[in-house]
Amino acid sequence: MTIVPVALGARSYDVVIEAGLLATAGDILAPLSRGRPMPIVADANVAPHLETLRGSLNAAGVSTETIIIPAGENSKSWATLEQLTDRLLALGVERGDHVIALGGGVIGDLVGFATAILKRGCGFVQVPTTLLAQVDSSVGGKTGINARAGKNLIGAFHQPKIVLIDPRVLDTLPLRQLRAGYAEVVKYGLIDDATFFAWCEEHGPALLAGDAAAREYAIAHSVRAKARIVGEDEFETTGRRALLNLGHTFGHALEAEAGFSDRLLHGEAVAAGCALAFGYSVAHGLCPMEDAIRVAAHWQAAGLPNGLSAAGISAPAERLVDHMRHDKKASGGQIPFLLAHGIGQTYLDKQVSLDDVQRFLAIQPN
Repeated sequence: MTIVPVALGARSYDVVIEAGLLATAGDILAPLSRGRPMPIVADANVAPHLETLRGSLNAAGVSTETIIIPAGENSKSWATLEQLTDRLLALGVERGDHVIALGGGVIGDLVGFATAILKRGCGFVQVPTTLLAQVDSSVGGKTGINARAGKNLIGAFHQPKIVLIDPRVLDTLPLRQLRAGYAEVVKYGLIDDATFFAWCEEHGPALLAGDAAAREYAIAHSVRAKARIVGEDEFETTGRRALLNLGHTFGHALEAEAGFSDRLLHGEAVAAGCALAFGYSVAHGLCPMEDAIRVAAHWQAAGLPNGLSAAGISAPAERLVDHMRHDKKASGGQIPFLLAHGIGQTYLDKQVSLDDVQRFLAIQPN
């Protein structure tokens, strides 16, 4: 068992990582139940894991109620949020209760936001079942839903009480979803850990092929990296936490163009966005060409898109930039971009011209 603390003062919590953890989760969660039922919110894709978790909780003397949410990004909506909060209220959830989010990033974001606003805040537990959620969205307390104007524009910071990660659940994850999550693993190397990026180049194929040791190492390393950054800048006020958005400004524009659908998964958009961020950095003399080539080559080797064409995006550059204008990080009409001086040398640039970004996107193959 690996335990990674997320140090946030009164909001601190642990991320527990262990193969087979789902089957013993009841022993860890029972003290949080206060003798009351613990609702589990999940989607239909995690049915086998749901039964394991329910069995573990019941064996520990904790009763459960299950709420099934439709799978997919479309569930991060006002309509689904209303349905979920109504159901939780009907179950009599109290402020001291804890709701379990069992699933990928969509379920975690939705349940996190619902519990942030339900009775002005109740507790929740993250039990992520995708690689992307395990290494990124389940840790750090960012919750929310999408709006017509863009992704994650409505939400709140709301930290979980605990995060339980069982790497074995990845054995049932479709390869495409696994690859999408792997993009967020590689991102930690690109941000400030060139040694870890080199590890990904060497061990990424084994991780994707099912190597348990590689998966557990990558998950633990990624969670430690995110916990450290979140601990330094919980509410993204100093700029340190913004580094986690590498690839996201470009990537969210691509997701918006794809209609936030399965046409382009979030991790796929992040991979393409990272490649574009490195390409933009090279075009402005900020980053060695060799580093951008390594990044693009690794995405291709991992079966991930490394640009507009590979992501299946053929929109005019002007429309992609229009998507960016809705970025929630915009301040004073300016959008901060994550650029790079090299692999492991990401930095925040608040002076990037969107006109210049549009010119750069206009010459990309699509």
